[in-house]
Order: sequence, then structure tokens, then C-alpha cells
Amino acid sequence: MQKQFNRFKLRTVSAIAAGLLMAHSAWAVDPFTVRDIRVEGLQRVEPGTIFASLPFRVGETYNDDKGSTAIRALFGLGLFKDVRLEVSGDVLVVIVEERPTVADVSFVGAKEFDKDVLKKALREIGLADGQPFDKALADKAEQELKRQYINKSMYGAEVITTVTPIERNRVNLTFNVVEGDIAKIKEIRIVGNKAFSESTLRNLFDLDTGGWMSWYTKSDRYSRAKLNADIETLRSYYLSRGYLEFKVDSTQVAISPDKQDVSITLNVTEGERFVVSGVKLEGNYIGKEEEFKTLVTIKPGEAYNADTVAATTKAFSDYFGTFGFAFARVEAVPEIDRVNNRVAFVLQAEPSRRAYVRRINIAGNNRTRDEVVRREFRQFESSWYDGDKIRLSRDRVDRLGFFTDVGVDTQDVTGTPDQVDLTVNVVEKPTGNLQLGAGFSSAEKLSLSFGIKQENVFGSGNYLGVEVNTSKLNRQLVLSTVDPYFTADGISRALDVYMRTSRPYTGQESLTTTQSLDYALKTTGASLRFGIPFTETDTVYFGGGYERLTIEPGINPLPSTYQAYANQFGYTSDAIPLTVGWTRDNRDSALVPTKGRYQRVFGDWSPAGDARYVRGNYQIQQYIPLNKQYTVALNGEIGWGRGLDQRPFPVFKNFSSGGLGSVRGFQQGSLGPRDAADLALGGPKKITLNAELIAPFPGTGNDRTLRMFAFFDAGNVFGENDPYKLSDLRASVGLGVSWISPVGPLRIGIANPIRKKVGDRIERFQFQIGTSF
Repeated sequence: MQKQFNRFKLRTVSAIAAGLLMAHSAWAVDPFTVRDIRVEGLQRVEPGTIFASLPFRVGETYNDDKGSTAIRALFGLGLFKDVRLEVSGDVLVVIVEERPTVADVSFVGAKEFDKDVLKKALREIGLADGQPFDKALADKAEQELKRQYINKSMYGAEVITTVTPIERNRVNLTFNVVEGDIAKIKEIRIVGNKAFSESTLRNLFDLDTGGWMSWYTKSDRYSRAKLNADIETLRSYYLSRGYLEFKVDSTQVAISPDKQDVSITLNVTEGERFVVSGVKLEGNYIGKEEEFKTLVTIKPGEAYNADTVAATTKAFSDYFGTFGFAFARVEAVPEIDRVNNRVAFVLQAEPSRRAYVRRINIAGNNRTRDEVVRREFRQFESSWYDGDKIRLSRDRVDRLGFFTDVGVDTQDVTGTPDQVDLTVNVVEKPTGNLQLGAGFSSAEKLSLSFGIKQENVFGSGNYLGVEVNTSKLNRQLVLSTVDPYFTADGISRALDVYMRTSRPYTGQESLTTTQSLDYALKTTGASLRFGIPFTETDTVYFGGGYERLTIEPGINPLPSTYQAYANQFGYTSDAIPLTVGWTRDNRDSALVPTKGRYQRVFGDWSPAGDARYVRGNYQIQQYIPLNKQYTVALNGEIGWGRGLDQRPFPVFKNFSSGGLGSVRGFQQGSLGPRDAADLALGGPKKITLNAELIAPFPGTGNDRTLRMFAFFDAGNVFGENDPYKLSDLRASVGLGVSWISPVGPLRIGIANPIRKKVGDRIERFQFQIGTSF
């Protein structure tokens, strides 16, 4: 009777009872064969979800262990607040209470963060519309949101989570945020310094107490990561000036009671200043000790400098890397003489084992295809590790101009001591440029302009550009495309198709609209060019094209220069220019270069057609880093042209000078010879010289996206029969600002001509979106 009574009595098993069941408590149920399983309490969850989680089926034997396992499995689904098992005869009843479902997640008062971004972040952790509500996840989200506000120096931010039940077992989840004001750094103190003033040391920091550009740099907002970086900068400053034993003893960050002000105090110990007494090499230098000695930059007799020590050990490691020793260990061991404040260094080296690269991974290229990066790599997979090739590869990827940052990390391959993996980490930048414009003037009436330039179209690495301008003075339609890898060997192909109509304007306000628009120059043509890379930094270009020039006279006589050309060749003339060129580029970056050189030679020759001429141009740019913040940029350009077969040089092929890209402070293209109507003609000879000192913008610290520069420009163009004369060069000086904007590098300059002549057209304020010079 007792056994029969146990079989038929109702038994409730909860999550706590599951543990009692496992302990074989007095509530234990004798094993029996399950005739049926019934589920009660379901609202949204499918019964199949329950049955799939049970460790038994109809017809199988039920026991206490299986009941405990079933309860744990059902709770593990995260769908239920409560789970019970009841036994009624041979029928097992599973009774569940579902968690409420999240109907909506909203944020009230959150202005610092985009609400869609916050919702996406919550969705990734399982807190979203239609998901079961989990109080633990809601608490976690609340704490994370507070942490994010603290990271933005908003220490007074309060977050309160409100759960509102609604019909059909659902809840609305609301995060009520009181952001408060941003806490600003009120004070930064350095205690214990003797060799350098506190103000000198504070100027090294990116964090500060605020200035007129703090709205852009946010340098007065406390960040632990930024403070750690500033501490490292401080340490580097001392270590590079002889203070071998400098250390930061403690860091205190105090927040005012109203959570609006932050005070930072650093306690430092400078130690004594040490001088290097000697350097010697120990270890295995693979028989190339003399080569390694040439890489030593540590100078005996000079103050200890951690930068030169680090540079030497890095140079050693890199040199080992050129022979495949990716795991070479190089250590500079100091031998300190504290009595005389002198230190000697022993450079110990162990090349370890040679390694080869197993795999090259690309990370951060959300838009750019992998192949665009991989084809620039000169270090190949399954090849010996080569440090020089890896650095060259990194520079080639950076010079693409598609990324704001490029880095290469090396990882060991677990279980394979002679292999490494390389990961190329890139940060993409916008490579498209969309221009829309409209203008109205008494001369041109309504004019519309449209341009789209994509340097990395569809992530393929190809260039595509379309330009349209409806201006009456300068109408044009230009289609350009460049495939940098037309062949697998890296031969590039460029195709240009264009139609241009220009109506030269003298710039004299006294001229009427009819006089200024009474003739036109129409140019229609196409060209095809190929580029062949001969070395890693040298490329030779060649191509050809066809061009037709049409001179359309107006009511008034043509300018004498154009009339003379029309009398000799007719109002319609053809040219078949053949082009050849060469470039060498070893700059460290195409976007913000700080070191390296760029050279370009371009020539075109038209041996047939009505216009026959030869023209050449040479340009060189040099970037010289003075230190981490300051760079000197130099640019020089010279051009020359000449007519062939007793024909004059075509006036429409003249070089121009003045304005952006040549001599700032003068109107665009206004320098050089002029005709009787005071129309600037340009010339077949050109000289341009530019120099810039690039520095951080005041208040932005080491930010490279916003910088300022001082410049000196000189240049001019000359007639075909005029000699190059330095005395005829125009010159200007000025200041400018460069900003890496979302649509490209933006440069604004204010120039003052310091060498000019009567009749020169001055334009002191100019700006451009494009390249540096």
C-alpha cells in the first residue's frame, strides 16, 4: 500500500527540491515508466522546446536524477521564472512560469550617446525587443552605461532602470538617465621634480586644464588611458635626458564632491643623471659583428638616452629579421656606476631560430577587399620571415591612401616554434569625394557643378572620377578611371575621356558680359596610359591620346595670341600627344607624410597632327621630421615646353602659376606673360619652389588630423623665348591650417606677397581640398 500510495500521490519539485532529490530526501519518487508528459503554463514558448530539453521520453523510466537534470536544463534555457515537476500516476506534468518578454527598450535623457547604438549594444547581450526579460542583464546594462559615462568624464551621471509590466506578460524597459555636466580637469600637479619646471613637464601631456580648443581636442576630460599615456611620455622625457632611475612613485586622481572637477597629482623621483661610459657586444651575432656595430647609436660620453638604446635594440632585431630570425632576443644590460654616475651597456643578442610566415591576416578592412592589401605585400606566406620586406609592405599599404593607420603584428604559432602569423591592422578612412555646387552671377547666370571621385571604388582599389560643370566660363565633362593592377604583375591602366569648353575671362570688371564671353576654346579628347613598376618605389608610365581643339570666335576680335594660332593651324586643330613619365615614392604616408621623398617626371610629345610640341615637367618633394611634432616639407617643380617643326608652342598647353599649388597670395593662374587685352596666357617654362614648417595646431597636442603650417612660396612662368630669371620670380609668405576632413585634406591659407610687381593680381585668402602642395 505504501508503494502504491507513493505512485499516485502528487509531488511538487522546484529548483530547491531538485537539490533535495539529488540528496535522496524523504520526498523522493520511486522510479516508474512514463506513460505521458503534459506541459502547463506555456504562453509563447513552443512545447517542442520543453520536450527537447527533457532527458527522458514517453515509455522511458523516470527517476530522481533525471528529474533534477530536467529542471536544470529548463532553467538553463533562460525562458522561465519557475519550473515544477508533478507526478500524477504514470503521467509527468511539467509546470512552467515564463519570464516576461521585453516589448520595448527606450532611453530617456541620454544625449551623449546615440540611442540606436545603445539599443544595438543591448541587443548583442540579449536585451532587446521580443527577448525574455532578464533582470541580471538589465542590471549589467545599467552598470555598463554608467561606466561609459565615466569614460566620458561625466561622473555625476545617474542611470535608473524602470521595468513596466504590460498586458500578455510583457514589460517595457526604460533607462532613465540624468547625465549631469562633464567633469573637467581643474589641476594637474607634479611633485618631486627638480631638474625641470612643473610647467615644462605639464606641457608634455595631452591632458590639460583646458584651453580655447578644448571643445575639439577634449583634452580637459579625464581618461585613465590618456593619463597612462602621459605618464609614459613623462617617463620617456626623463629617460631620454640621462635620468636612468627615474620613476613615478604614485598617482592620485581626486574628484570634487559635486563631481565636476578632477585633480591629478603625480609624485616622482628623478634620481641622478647618468652619462654613458661605454658599449660592448656579447652573444651570437651570426658572424656579422661589424655590421651590427654600425647600427649602434648609443654614444659614449653623452647623457644616457633611452630612445637611442631602444633604437639600437630595435635596429638589431630588425637586422636579425632580414635573415629570417623573427624570434631574435636583443637586450641592453646596463652596468651602473652610482659613485661616478656613469653607465655602460652590454648588448646581448641571441638570434634563436629562423622562422617562416605561415599566414598573413588582414583586420579592420570593413570595406576594402583583402586582395587590395595583400597585393602590396612583399612578404609572402610560407616564405622565410624577412623584416625588411615586412616594413616595405607596411609602407606600401600606407601609401595607398585608403587608411589612416596601418600596423603589422607578429604572433607565434602554438605548437610550431619555427612559424609566425602576421596580422595587418588597418583603420579605413573615407576615400570618396562628392561635390555639388550651384552659383549665380551676372556673367554666368545659373551654373551647376557635380563631381564624384572615389579612390577605392567598391573596395577594389580602383579610382573612378566623374566631373560635370555647366558654367558658361568653364564647361566640362570628364570621366577618369585608374586600375592600379590591370595585370597581376602590377601594371596599371588609366583612361581619361574629356570635353572642355573654356571662355577666357580677363578679370576686368569694366568688361561687359558680351565682351568677356565672346569666344571659346573647346577641347575634346581621350588618353590611355599604362604604368609599369620597375622597383618597389619606381614606376614608369607611357601612353598616348588624341585631342581636338576648336577655337570659336565671337563678335569682337580674338586675342592676338589665339588669332595667330588660328591663322597658322586653322580654327580646328588636332594633336596626338604621346606621354611618358616616372615616379619614385618612398614617403612614409600618402595622407600625412612626415619623412621620405617623392619625385615625378612627366613628358608629352606630339609628333603628328596640327599642333606639334614637346613638354616636360619635373617635381620633387622632401619631408624632413624635426621631431615627433614638427616636420619640414619642401617642394620644387620645373617645367619646359617647345614647339616642333618650326611651329610655336601651343598656347593652350602653357603652364600656369599663381594661387594654390604654386605661389599662394596671387590669383589662380594670373602670373606670367599677358596679351594686349591683359589676359594671362601662362607660358612654356615654369619654376615653383615651396617650403612649409608643419606644426601641431595650438591646443590640439599631438593630433595629426588638424595642424597648422607656415609657408614660403616662389615661382613664375615664362615665355618660350624668355630665359628663366630668378629676378622675375614672385614670392609670398603666410600661415595656414590643414585638416583631414571627411571629404579629403582641407587646407586654408592666408598669404602676403613679399615679391610682386605692378599689375600682379593679389588674393591673400585661399583654400583647397586636395593634396599638400
